Amino acid sequence: MKAHLLYQDRDFDFAAPLPPGHQDLTQDLELTTLLAAMAADDKFLWEVAGKVLLASLPDADAICYRQRILADCLAHPQVIREMYDIATAALLDKRRLWGGYGSNYQTPSGNLSGAVGHLEAYVARLRQLRKIADDHAEEFRSDGLRALFATLQGELDDEYFEEVSYHLKQLRFRGGVLISAELDRDNGGMGFVLRATGDGRRRWRQRLGIGQRSTYSFTLAPRDEAGAQILADLTSRGMNLVANAAAQSADHIDSYFTMLRGELGFYVSCLNLADRLAAKGVPVTTPEPAQSAWPAFSCTDLRDACLELQSSGPVVGNDVQGDGKPLVIITGANSGGKSTFLRSVGVAQLMMQCGLFVTAAAYRADVTCGIFTHFIREEDSSMTSGRLDDELRRMSAIVSQLKPHCLMLFNESFAGTNEREGSEIGYQVVRALLDVSAKVFFVSHRFDFADRFRRERDRAVLFLRAERQPDGRRNYKLAVKDPLPTSFGEDLYYQLGGWLDEDKAAIPAVGGAPPDGRTSSGARSSDLPGLR
Repeated sequence: MKAHLLYQDRDFDFAAPLPPGHQDLTQDLELTTLLAAMAADDKFLWEVAGKVLLASLPDADAICYRQRILADCLAHPQVIREMYDIATAALLDKRRLWGGYGSNYQTPSGNLSGAVGHLEAYVARLRQLRKIADDHAEEFRSDGLRALFATLQGELDDEYFEEVSYHLKQLRFRGGVLISAELDRDNGGMGFVLRATGDGRRRWRQRLGIGQRSTYSFTLAPRDEAGAQILADLTSRGMNLVANAAAQSADHIDSYFTMLRGELGFYVSCLNLADRLAAKGVPVTTPEPAQSAWPAFSCTDLRDACLELQSSGPVVGNDVQGDGKPLVIITGANSGGKSTFLRSVGVAQLMMQCGLFVTAAAYRADVTCGIFTHFIREEDSSMTSGRLDDELRRMSAIVSQLKPHCLMLFNESFAGTNEREGSEIGYQVVRALLDVSAKVFFVSHRFDFADRFRRERDRAVLFLRAERQPDGRRNYKLAVKDPLPTSFGEDLYYQLGGWLDEDKAAIPAVGGAPPDGRTSSGARSSDLPGLR
């Protein structure tokens, strides 16, 4: 039997390595916050959610297949959690059972006894799954869950359980073991075969050895240890094939419960995340993987899911229409929401491509062949290399993994050098990425970099700008506007306690209040030395 809850035609490979760049992706998008909410303090769910989240689906049909299953899970969370608990309990049963099978130090009879014990426990759990299928199959609509319930009802019918129970009872050999053999040329035994014992019942007279015997027999002396060992060896030779078959059957059912637990575990982690977001009143929606020509991107009230999970207050969402724009350049005031929006795009894309909902009122994007991030980093504390060297080295590693139709997210990249050099490096890198059909979101404070694309009048570029109110406050909304030749460094200057003399250079002032009642609106940031 197969679960097929993550792929329509195959199992999910939980042993597969994570995609290249997953460490940077996890760090830059703060995915540990998202995974913590999905895991709900369960280490196994953390691992499952991480593997599925980072292993993005390659096409829209596969995404929709999972989305329909997730919709069923959200509609019937208790059923899904109960099935997950059954699969988990089945694997715990195996650990709690005394003994085992498959060890090099056990006999075939010991292996058989252990395998039969595990099979009996598994059959009890399969009965529980079958009951859930009987009680709830008609309530589900997705292809994946309907196929799962149909398999449970079709292959685990009453006749199956009756037959399995009968054979497991026989394999206990309570009526003794019947083995046939042939004599070899040296009168040694050969061709040992375990035979069916009929109903396995003997009259009490036969068990006690009273009355007329119909077959030849022998009796071991109570202290004949050598004879007992020889008899055990003969029994093991006859049981070997049956023990192997029983062990293989137990392993088969064990692998089924292992896969079922893993695939159901992803949907349980989705339910955990949905509960956390619902408790805060965060809007969620089923994203639409675009079937149209690449590129596609549009969102309404898109929010950073990780920030929502961290923040106690409301988070501002953004509305963007970027269809047909392979390059989105985001500029504007410091602390205006640029980096937050960039993370919201990356997290939403990952959530969509693993079949999850996204934190937005509406979200539509094309399916990418990989997601990569290049965020600003602190300078190397060991001083083995400068910041620019580190940025270029990380960029080189990304380029070696890039494929057409990847998503590339830059956050203040190439800031480890001056304005001119940083702008030129950024421009050349972005142009090269566009040439290989990558989709790029670039947050930058470098006006020369952004203005160079603006001057080219390329319709494939979308400019977003973080707004700054006249009084310096931010509303954390991005608007479709061209870049400005200022980074509003004046705001930072006054936060650090400075004032501006109109006839002199910048002079620090205690408490940050300019003399003579002058306010920050009386000067331009371009008047500040070293600030644009």
